[in-house]
Amino acid sequence: MTRMRTVDAAVLILEKEGATQTFGLPGAAINPFYSAMKAHGGLRHVLARHVEAASHMAEGYTRATAGNIGVCLGTSGPAGTDMITGLYSASADSIPILAITGQAPVSKLHKEDFQAVDIESIAQPVTKWAVTVLEPAQVPGTFQKAFQLMRSGRPGPVLIDLPIDVQLSEIDFDIDTYEPLPVPRPAATRAQAEKALSMLTRSERPLLVAGGGIVNADASDLLVEFAEAVGVPVIPTLMGWGTIPDDHPLNAGMVGLQTSHRYGNATMLEADFVLGIGNRWANRHTGGLETYTRGRTFVHVDVEPTQIGRVFAPDYGIVSDAKAALEVFVQVAQEWKAAGRLPDRGAWAASCQERKRTLQRRTSFDNVPIKPQRVYQEMNKAFGPDTRYVSTIGLSQIQAAQLLHVYQPRHWINAGQAGPLGWTVPATLGVATADPGSTVVALSGDYDFQFLIEELAVGAQFNIPYIHVLVNNAYLGLIRQSQRGFDMDYCVQLSFDNLNAPEVGGYGVDHVKVVEGLGCKALRVFEPDDLLPALEKAKKMVVEFRVPVVVEVILERVTNVSMGTEIDNITEFEELAERGEDAPTAVALLD
Repeated sequence: MTRMRTVDAAVLILEKEGATQTFGLPGAAINPFYSAMKAHGGLRHVLARHVEAASHMAEGYTRATAGNIGVCLGTSGPAGTDMITGLYSASADSIPILAITGQAPVSKLHKEDFQAVDIESIAQPVTKWAVTVLEPAQVPGTFQKAFQLMRSGRPGPVLIDLPIDVQLSEIDFDIDTYEPLPVPRPAATRAQAEKALSMLTRSERPLLVAGGGIVNADASDLLVEFAEAVGVPVIPTLMGWGTIPDDHPLNAGMVGLQTSHRYGNATMLEADFVLGIGNRWANRHTGGLETYTRGRTFVHVDVEPTQIGRVFAPDYGIVSDAKAALEVFVQVAQEWKAAGRLPDRGAWAASCQERKRTLQRRTSFDNVPIKPQRVYQEMNKAFGPDTRYVSTIGLSQIQAAQLLHVYQPRHWINAGQAGPLGWTVPATLGVATADPGSTVVALSGDYDFQFLIEELAVGAQFNIPYIHVLVNNAYLGLIRQSQRGFDMDYCVQLSFDNLNAPEVGGYGVDHVKVVEGLGCKALRVFEPDDLLPALEKAKKMVVEFRVPVVVEVILERVTNVSMGTEIDNITEFEELAERGEDAPTAVALLD
């Protein structure tokens, strides 16, 4: 048995569990852990500028590739409290990340020592497990349990708090015989699959709702195989976007109050049966439950037993991992199809495609200042089906989800439930770290961009290239639109006359100078016809300079984006597409 410090054992366990990428900031109380990382050399590290950003980098890293678990590191006290937003975001979207914090010595935890805070209690509501390890011999078992918990059931984050004296203590540990704990995976039975498919076959206008659980389970191929076997159209949720390509003939569009398509909502209102897999019936997807559920039968499949019935009671529930459920669904569907037991859904699927073709929003505008719809039209032209998009919240994210196209799982990476401002820059750095060879494109409004803008220096220092489309209207646009109901425009203006940058025309912050000052590259666009050339130039610049490249687009100050309170009551503020030339990059053209 080898004698070693607990931190050496912890680092070896991380390597064996496959969590080899860390993001964080060293500090006095976590320096022993950093010394172990330096000594062993098996863990890569990116130095963040803010600990909240490190937690979002870990999220982006996990979200980018199946099997990844990002790790964020910080010292005692404020480092742990800074991580809370990242832990909340990860917990809300079922994303496993491991947060490791330093802590005051065990004997000082009750003495109000410098930077000693009860981070275990603070983090418990937003983690699957938060623990302060008080005994050195418990460190290996704690890390082993952490990985099992993060991966099992509904995935999620764990925080391990390590007092400095516990980190420095020596224990006996044998990494050669260490094995990860088995991860239990609830699986649908054949009887359950047959019952669900029997309910589906009795319907006339069925839909599949594909949630983020399918992405987490790495089961998108199975979803498409199942949809094709039964001939049933698919509604991806925002977190499930990319589980079926946007241009697939069975993709019926997204449903919801904001991040939705006109044709998706119209198809949901026509449906009489819905099979939801790995989704949680989020309120921005459903809107009012009476409208959403009226006249429809529901089957819900979820890995977490308490998710079933949490929002509304389905007609039938199945507790199962999404991949395990789809495996048996595909098997039964193929057998029934061969036996002629599945009805022909051709007419129903064709009607969904007709709505997809005809119910388009217009994107082709030549206005100056630029209308945001034109930005997404040009992004569709510039970026291909292998592009990974990253965004978080605001009118920019809402309209992007209405107008951009996604063709693969994990190619729309979004903080779906928490929606923390500032998330996009660090999360994108995590995504680009996980997949350095891909085209990664971030999208932010000006306020989200400014929240953690300092993290661009991380991309410059560590050569993490990506393109960041910054749509700037110098407003808190989503909040301004919400304030219309209160007949006010209050505390949401970001515009001011910048004495040092008259060229920005009263839009306030000179983002180009700030970005360049942080070691990155930036372009600014005022004219709609300059959008595509700027995006094409940015694609060349990321290859040449290997740093983040920001394309700032100066937008019209006010655009009200399509949204509503019910899926049958969405307000369209702009004129709609009437001809193919009005929406030339739509996946199904009008003519």
